[in-house]
Amino acid sequence: QAQLVESGGGLVQPGDSLRLSCVASVYSGRALSMYSMGWFRQAQGKEREFVAELNGNGDSTYYAASVKGRFTISRDNRKNTMYLQIKTLSPGDTAMYYCGIFRATVFFQGSGDEEDYGTWGQGTQVTVSS
Repeated sequence: QAQLVESGGGLVQPGDSLRLSCVASVYSGRALSMYSMGWFRQAQGKEREFVAELNGNGDSTYYAASVKGRFTISRDNRKNTMYLQIKTLSPGDTAMYYCGIFRATVFFQGSGDEEDYGTWGQGTQVTVSS
């Protein structure tokens, strides 16, 4: 079973940029590069929503329409780390951000389906306020 640890959140001002990180441990004895990973977020009082995901080697990505163009997902498998670069933050981006890893080594289709995920981190809080 993998363990995922997010970091990089904090209190920022509108217009700022931020980079979130997610460090993953070994997953079921297989290389992490075999698994797709992604980011979701949950604002207070709302359901968790999909943000972005990418395949095992990071060359195929998929974004929620609401973040496309401002968010960039990437990964460095040498460091077992996934990233989420966020530009031009707004109060609407305030949420707990969670990273997740697919439950199986399935073909990446880019659907943003939470059911594809088997393990989640504890989350990192991003608060955008002036």
